[in-house]
Amino acid sequence: MEKQEVGVITHYFAKISVAVVKLSAPLQVGDRISIEGPTTGVVEQNVGSMQIEHQNIETASVGQEVGLKTDGKVHEHDKVYKIV
Repeated sequence: MEKQEVGVITHYFAKISVAVVKLSAPLQVGDRISIEGPTTGVVEQNVGSMQIEHQNIETASVGQEVGLKTDGKVHEHDKVYKIV
């Protein structure tokens, strides 16, 4: 299992389990990701949906900030990796 860093969590909305991710590499719906941090541990999931400004998108580019539904609790500054 190889991992490629694709971004960092900048905010987490606990009530709706949505993280805001600042991307350093492209990401698309269907990608397998791992969210990792000292408090979070490891949360692995598939990207089910992404949004920018409440609009669903299929792919996101470097530099964009996307909303991402998470399968577990994550924290600001956690790293997001794409599993390739």
